[in-house]
Amino acid sequence: MYNVIENIKKFKPSCEQEIKDRNIIIHQIVKKKEKILYRNCELYHITSSGFVINQARNKFLIVHHNIYNTWSWMGGHADGEKDLQSVALREVKEESGIVHIWPDSENIISIDILTTSSHIRKGEYVSAHLHFNISYLFVVDEKDSLFVKEDENSAVIWVNVSDIDQYITDSEMKHVFKKVKGYL
Repeated sequence: MYNVIENIKKFKPSCEQEIKDRNIIIHQIVKKKEKILYRNCELYHITSSGFVINQARNKFLIVHHNIYNTWSWMGGHADGEKDLQSVALREVKEESGIVHIWPDSENIISIDILTTSSHIRKGEYVSAHLHFNISYLFVVDEKDSLFVKEDENSAVIWVNVSDIDQYITDSEMKHVFKKVKGYL
C-alpha cells in the first residue's frame, strides 16, 4: 500500500475539500490496508476514474451511466489493483471503446470522497457507501470509434468543455468537473 499512499501524498490539492478528503483517505488506507482496495470493504473503498479530453483540450468524453441515470466521467473499482492510473485507463477503454489513449501525466488530478446511493447491480442490492475516488486525466484521439457498454452506460459522447454544465446535473459531479476544468 506504500505506493498508493505515496502517490496520494504527492497530490497537490486545489481546495479545502481535497485537503480534507486526501487526509481521510490516507488515514483509512493506513487503517484498512489492502482491504480498502476491494469493494467488499462495504462502507467505503477505493475507486479510480479517468477524465478524458481530446487533443485540442476543448472537449470531454462522457458517458450516460445506467445505475445513476446521469452523465458522468468513467471509472470503476480498484478490485485489488494498486496501480490506480491503470485502473482508470482500463475503465475508460472498457466503457468507451477508445483505443488511442494516453495519460496527460502520471499525476492525480482530483481526489474526492463521493457518495454512492443504494442501488441494484447485476440483480443484487448494493447498500449506500462511499467511493474514495482517485482521478487521472487522459488524452484521446477524437476520431477513435466509440461504443456503448450496455451493461454500464447508454451513451458515449463528446461535449465541449464550456458546455459540460448542461450535461452534468448532480452537484457533487459538477464540483469535480469544475476542478478538472481548472486543471485544463
